[in-house]
Amino acid sequence: MDRPVVSGVAHDLSGATFAVVGISTMPTDWAQVFRSLANADLTPAPLTGAAPPAPPAQGVTPPSPGVTPSPGTTPPSVLDLNAYLMYSVGRAARRRLAEKLEARGLRLWHLTVMTLLAELGPQMKTALATRLAINPSDLVKIVDDLVRLGHAHCVRDRADRRRVVVRLTPEGEAALRSLSAEIASTDDEILAPLDAGEREQLASLLRRVHGHLERAPAEQARRHP
Repeated sequence: MDRPVVSGVAHDLSGATFAVVGISTMPTDWAQVFRSLANADLTPAPLTGAAPPAPPAQGVTPPSPGVTPSPGTTPPSVLDLNAYLMYSVGRAARRRLAEKLEARGLRLWHLTVMTLLAELGPQMKTALATRLAINPSDLVKIVDDLVRLGHAHCVRDRADRRRVVVRLTPEGEAALRSLSAEIASTDDEILAPLDAGEREQLASLLRRVHGHLERAPAEQARRHP
Protein backbone atom coordinates (compact mmCIF):
# COMPACT_ATOMS: atom_id res chain seq x y z
CA MET A 1 0.00 0.00 0.00
CA ASP A 2 2.78 2.49 0.81
CA ARG A 3 5.28 1.83 -2.00
CA PRO A 4 5.77 5.10 -3.97
CA VAL A 5 7.09 3.35 -7.11
CA VAL A 6 6.00 0.21 -8.89
CA SER A 7 7.28 -1.20 -12.21
CA GLY A 8 7.05 -4.29 -14.32
CA VAL A 9 6.94 -5.76 -17.82
CA ALA A 10 3.85 -7.13 -19.58
CA HIS A 11 2.62 -8.07 -23.04
CA ASP A 12 -0.29 -6.65 -25.02
CA LEU A 13 -2.62 -8.80 -27.15
CA SER A 14 -0.32 -8.53 -30.18
CA GLY A 15 2.54 -10.07 -28.20
CA ALA A 16 4.52 -6.81 -27.98
CA THR A 17 6.40 -6.15 -24.75
CA PHE A 18 5.84 -2.93 -22.84
CA ALA A 19 7.04 -1.54 -19.54
CA VAL A 20 4.74 -0.33 -16.77
CA VAL A 21 6.07 2.27 -14.33
CA GLY A 22 4.00 4.03 -11.68
CA ILE A 23 5.21 6.85 -9.43
CA SER A 24 3.25 8.43 -6.58
CA THR A 25 4.06 11.05 -3.95
CA MET A 26 1.56 9.55 -1.53
CA PRO A 27 0.66 6.04 -0.28
CA THR A 28 -0.99 4.29 -3.21
CA ASP A 29 -2.84 1.00 -3.62
CA TRP A 30 -1.21 0.04 -6.93
CA ALA A 31 -3.32 -3.09 -7.29
CA GLN A 32 -6.42 -0.88 -7.29
CA VAL A 33 -4.82 1.56 -9.75
CA PHE A 34 -4.05 -1.14 -12.29
CA ARG A 35 -7.45 -2.77 -11.84
CA SER A 36 -8.99 0.60 -12.75
CA LEU A 37 -6.71 0.95 -15.79
CA ALA A 38 -7.66 -2.55 -16.92
CA ASN A 39 -11.32 -1.46 -17.04
CA ALA A 40 -10.58 1.75 -18.97
CA ASP A 41 -10.40 0.21 -22.46
CA LEU A 42 -6.79 1.38 -22.83
CA THR A 43 -4.41 -0.28 -25.29
CA PRO A 44 -0.80 -0.09 -24.05
CA ALA A 45 1.98 0.40 -26.59
CA PRO A 46 5.68 -0.49 -26.37
CA LEU A 47 7.92 2.21 -24.90
CA THR A 48 10.39 3.79 -27.37
CA GLY A 49 13.88 2.69 -26.49
CA ALA A 50 12.66 0.10 -24.02
CA ALA A 51 14.95 -2.76 -23.18
CA PRO A 52 14.44 -5.90 -25.30
CA PRO A 53 12.18 -8.54 -23.77
CA ALA A 54 13.78 -11.05 -21.47
CA PRO A 55 14.41 -14.48 -23.00
CA PRO A 56 11.65 -17.02 -22.32
CA ALA A 57 12.07 -19.28 -19.34
CA GLN A 58 13.49 -22.70 -19.93
CA GLY A 59 10.87 -25.04 -21.36
CA VAL A 60 8.58 -22.17 -22.43
CA THR A 61 8.00 -21.73 -26.18
CA PRO A 62 7.68 -18.06 -27.24
CA PRO A 63 4.68 -17.14 -29.43
CA SER A 64 5.28 -17.51 -33.15
CA PRO A 65 5.39 -14.32 -35.23
CA GLY A 66 1.96 -13.33 -36.46
CA VAL A 67 0.15 -15.48 -33.88
CA THR A 68 -2.06 -13.48 -31.52
CA PRO A 69 -2.15 -14.77 -27.94
CA SER A 70 -5.53 -15.68 -26.47
CA PRO A 71 -7.38 -12.58 -25.25
CA GLY A 72 -8.85 -14.42 -22.24
CA THR A 73 -7.06 -12.32 -19.62
CA THR A 74 -9.90 -12.05 -17.07
CA PRO A 75 -8.99 -13.89 -13.85
CA PRO A 76 -11.14 -17.03 -13.58
CA SER A 77 -12.23 -16.16 -10.04
CA VAL A 78 -13.73 -12.87 -11.27
CA LEU A 79 -15.87 -14.80 -13.74
CA ASP A 80 -17.64 -16.37 -10.75
CA LEU A 81 -19.03 -12.93 -9.81
CA ASN A 82 -22.39 -12.35 -11.49
CA ALA A 83 -22.19 -8.62 -10.75
CA TYR A 84 -18.92 -8.40 -12.69
CA LEU A 85 -20.30 -10.40 -15.62
CA MET A 86 -23.36 -8.13 -15.85
CA TYR A 87 -21.13 -5.05 -15.65
CA SER A 88 -18.73 -6.30 -18.32
CA VAL A 89 -21.41 -7.47 -20.76
CA GLY A 90 -23.49 -4.37 -20.08
CA ARG A 91 -20.55 -2.09 -20.79
CA ALA A 92 -19.93 -3.77 -24.15
CA ALA A 93 -23.62 -3.60 -25.06
CA ARG A 94 -23.88 0.05 -24.01
CA ARG A 95 -20.83 0.95 -26.11
CA ARG A 96 -22.30 -0.67 -29.22
CA LEU A 97 -25.69 0.91 -28.63
CA ALA A 98 -24.12 4.34 -28.07
CA GLU A 99 -22.31 4.07 -31.40
CA LYS A 100 -25.60 3.39 -33.22
CA LEU A 101 -27.27 6.34 -31.51
CA GLU A 102 -24.39 8.79 -31.91
CA ALA A 103 -24.41 8.17 -35.66
CA ARG A 104 -27.90 9.74 -35.60
CA GLY A 105 -27.07 12.52 -33.15
CA LEU A 106 -28.90 10.75 -30.32
CA ARG A 107 -28.15 9.40 -26.87
CA LEU A 108 -29.75 6.68 -24.77
CA TRP A 109 -32.16 9.11 -23.07
CA HIS A 110 -33.46 10.23 -26.47
CA LEU A 111 -34.20 6.61 -27.39
CA THR A 112 -35.92 6.04 -24.03
CA VAL A 113 -38.20 9.05 -24.44
CA MET A 114 -39.04 8.17 -28.05
CA THR A 115 -39.90 4.60 -27.07
CA LEU A 116 -42.08 5.78 -24.20
CA LEU A 117 -43.98 8.17 -26.46
CA ALA A 118 -44.46 5.44 -29.06
CA GLU A 119 -45.86 3.00 -26.50
CA LEU A 120 -47.97 5.36 -24.36
CA GLY A 121 -48.87 8.08 -26.82
CA PRO A 122 -48.54 11.84 -26.20
CA GLN A 123 -47.34 12.69 -22.68
CA MET A 124 -46.95 15.81 -20.59
CA LYS A 125 -43.36 16.82 -19.88
CA THR A 126 -43.95 16.53 -16.14
CA ALA A 127 -45.34 13.01 -16.56
CA LEU A 128 -42.34 11.98 -18.68
CA ALA A 129 -39.91 13.28 -16.07
CA THR A 130 -41.77 11.42 -13.31
CA ARG A 131 -41.95 8.15 -15.26
CA LEU A 132 -38.24 8.28 -16.08
CA ALA A 133 -37.24 9.52 -12.62
CA ILE A 134 -35.10 12.33 -14.03
CA ASN A 135 -34.87 16.04 -13.31
CA PRO A 136 -37.55 18.01 -15.21
CA SER A 137 -34.91 20.44 -16.53
CA ASP A 138 -32.94 17.49 -17.98
CA LEU A 139 -36.12 16.18 -19.58
CA VAL A 140 -36.69 19.57 -21.20
CA LYS A 141 -33.25 19.40 -22.83
CA ILE A 142 -33.92 15.90 -24.16
CA VAL A 143 -37.27 16.92 -25.61
CA ASP A 144 -35.76 20.08 -27.12
CA ASP A 145 -33.17 17.90 -28.89
CA LEU A 146 -35.90 15.66 -30.31
CA VAL A 147 -37.90 18.68 -31.47
CA ARG A 148 -34.80 20.16 -33.15
CA LEU A 149 -34.22 16.85 -34.99
CA GLY A 150 -37.85 16.72 -36.09
CA HIS A 151 -38.59 13.56 -34.07
CA ALA A 152 -41.10 15.19 -31.70
CA HIS A 153 -43.16 18.32 -31.26
CA CYS A 154 -44.79 20.03 -28.28
CA VAL A 155 -48.28 21.52 -27.99
CA ARG A 156 -50.17 23.23 -25.18
CA ASP A 157 -52.88 21.20 -23.50
CA ARG A 158 -56.24 22.65 -24.48
CA ALA A 159 -57.69 21.95 -21.05
CA ASP A 160 -54.78 23.58 -19.20
CA ARG A 161 -52.51 25.93 -21.15
CA ARG A 162 -49.80 25.56 -18.51
CA ARG A 163 -49.28 21.95 -19.51
CA VAL A 164 -47.04 21.01 -22.44
CA VAL A 165 -47.79 17.76 -24.25
CA VAL A 166 -45.02 15.95 -26.19
CA ARG A 167 -45.76 13.64 -29.09
CA LEU A 168 -43.74 11.82 -31.75
CA THR A 169 -43.83 13.11 -35.30
CA PRO A 170 -44.19 10.72 -38.27
CA GLU A 171 -40.46 11.29 -38.86
CA GLY A 172 -39.78 10.34 -35.25
CA GLU A 173 -41.82 7.15 -35.59
CA ALA A 174 -39.88 6.19 -38.74
CA ALA A 175 -36.55 6.94 -37.02
CA LEU A 176 -37.56 4.78 -34.06
CA ARG A 177 -38.47 1.85 -36.33
CA SER A 178 -35.11 2.13 -38.07
CA LEU A 179 -33.28 2.36 -34.75
CA SER A 180 -35.11 -0.68 -33.40
CA ALA A 181 -33.90 -2.71 -36.39
CA GLU A 182 -30.31 -1.60 -35.80
CA ILE A 183 -30.56 -2.42 -32.10
CA ALA A 184 -31.87 -5.89 -32.96
CA SER A 185 -28.75 -6.45 -35.08
CA THR A 186 -26.64 -5.34 -32.09
CA ASP A 187 -28.45 -7.90 -29.93
CA ASP A 188 -27.63 -10.59 -32.50
CA GLU A 189 -23.97 -9.59 -32.41
CA ILE A 190 -23.72 -9.63 -28.61
CA LEU A 191 -25.74 -12.81 -28.12
CA ALA A 192 -24.19 -14.73 -31.02
CA PRO A 193 -23.08 -17.69 -28.80
CA LEU A 194 -26.69 -18.32 -27.67
CA ASP A 195 -29.48 -20.04 -29.57
CA ALA A 196 -33.06 -18.71 -29.66
CA GLY A 197 -34.17 -20.62 -26.57
CA GLU A 198 -31.17 -19.50 -24.53
CA ARG A 199 -31.72 -15.89 -25.57
CA GLU A 200 -35.34 -15.98 -24.43
CA GLN A 201 -34.33 -17.57 -21.13
CA LEU A 202 -31.64 -14.92 -20.60
CA ALA A 203 -34.11 -12.13 -21.40
CA SER A 204 -36.65 -13.58 -18.95
CA LEU A 205 -34.08 -13.77 -16.15
CA LEU A 206 -32.81 -10.25 -16.83
CA ARG A 207 -36.38 -8.89 -16.74
CA ARG A 208 -36.92 -10.52 -13.34
CA VAL A 209 -33.72 -9.02 -11.95
CA HIS A 210 -34.56 -5.63 -13.48
CA GLY A 211 -38.03 -5.71 -11.93
CA HIS A 212 -36.54 -6.54 -8.54
CA LEU A 213 -34.08 -3.64 -8.72
CA GLU A 214 -36.75 -1.27 -10.01
CA ARG A 215 -39.09 -2.07 -7.11
CA ALA A 216 -36.44 -1.70 -4.42
CA PRO A 217 -36.11 2.14 -4.54
CA ALA A 218 -39.92 2.57 -4.60
CA GLU A 219 -40.34 0.32 -1.55
CA GLN A 220 -37.54 2.17 0.22
CA ALA A 221 -39.22 5.50 -0.52
CA ARG A 222 -42.50 4.25 0.96
CA ARG A 223 -40.74 3.11 4.14
CA HIS A 224 -38.79 6.38 4.47
CA PRO A 225 -40.91 9.19 3.00
